[in-house]
Amino acid sequence: MKSTPGRRRKARAPHRTLRTRSAVLASAVLVVCSAVAGYLVLDQANGDAQASSGTKGASADRGPAKPPKEPAWDGRTKVLGDGSTSYTGPQKKQLAAKPLKPGEQPPQFVVFSWDGALEGEERLFSHYRELAKDYDAHMTFFLTGIYLLPKSKQDLYHPPQHPVGSAAISYPTDEHIRTTLTQLSAAYEDGNEIGTHFNGHFCGAKGGGDWSVAEWKSEIDQFYDFVEKWRTNTGFRDVPTLPFDFRKEVTGGRAPCLEGQPNLLKAMKSYGWRYDASSPGDFQIWPTKKDGVWDFPLQMLPYPGGNYQGLSMDFNFLYNQSKGETKGDPAKYATWEQQTVDSYLAGFDRVYYGSRAPLFIGNHFEDWNGSIYMKAIDQVIKKTCTKKGVKCVSFKELADWLDVQRPETLQRLRGLDPAQAPDWSTVVK
Repeated sequence: MKSTPGRRRKARAPHRTLRTRSAVLASAVLVVCSAVAGYLVLDQANGDAQASSGTKGASADRGPAKPPKEPAWDGRTKVLGDGSTSYTGPQKKQLAAKPLKPGEQPPQFVVFSWDGALEGEERLFSHYRELAKDYDAHMTFFLTGIYLLPKSKQDLYHPPQHPVGSAAISYPTDEHIRTTLTQLSAAYEDGNEIGTHFNGHFCGAKGGGDWSVAEWKSEIDQFYDFVEKWRTNTGFRDVPTLPFDFRKEVTGGRAPCLEGQPNLLKAMKSYGWRYDASSPGDFQIWPTKKDGVWDFPLQMLPYPGGNYQGLSMDFNFLYNQSKGETKGDPAKYATWEQQTVDSYLAGFDRVYYGSRAPLFIGNHFEDWNGSIYMKAIDQVIKKTCTKKGVKCVSFKELADWLDVQRPETLQRLRGLDPAQAPDWSTVVK
């Protein structure tokens, strides 16, 4: 596959494995999560899955963790550093996080998140930013740091365990840096979240799974350096300053290939991050914390026509449908697109009419298999974000909401099976 600037290289073949809920699903792409006998029971009639309501292995919450209080803003824009970023006050258009009232049914949260966040030739960043506006949704855009670093300055990047300037993805063109900066500003002002996808996108040997805590901190520090000094590194003087401070706004991320979460969790604490979306996969259950950080994993969703659960990411469908080939049989595109839509909606319906656990969907700005995974997301946004009681939010907004709930309420929510519709007065007290 031809490598387009700023695009991911061909992914490695998947590793199929069985795991219990408490084990890490150790695949870079994680194609299929098969049913675990005695734990995940598949209903052959309707494809629903029931997870055990036990919470063994989950870390207990120590009460709502209040985010750092924002200092009073004097109403003036504060340009930071070399003029790449600025502080324009607390972000607007955010979800008002309120504790549930006794007997109140939780909102059905849906989080659409994007790895990479480059505005390339396909204009997918701007497309989904506009679609979010149309459907009163917020999304999480995970920015890759080197997407604001010109190729001519690649020697500024010192990736852990790899040669200086190397990366597993292409550096962007100057024009793509310009268009990405424009979209970052607009996305933030629309109320969306900007998170991190780190820098070089290394997977497998010498990838994030092999990195120490210190190496993860180096990767994070370099991410901040690239995004806070894009003006110096590019020399652009005609591009407006970003209207936010990365140090304040980045509160979580997703590791490339979902690798390295144990040491990453240890590294991110010193940055005050509040969540991580790097967990390889879990059941559709209410989130818990790992090492004091909210864990927002990809989720196992019913796979149409199969007796297994597939993970809620476009990579997963790609490998199941075309064995990882990004240009599979065009005659099957329509069928594959409908399979993808049906799986997402089956996962949505299971919790919407059941436990109301948040639904997490992770995707990439890619045109794999004729862009069917992008077209599928378009349909899912339109069919879910418009339903009564649904809030399509960012990970950051979800973390805000979870932080203000009673710990005992969250514990009871976690005890629900995905499709279990309880008497809410017995859960929210």
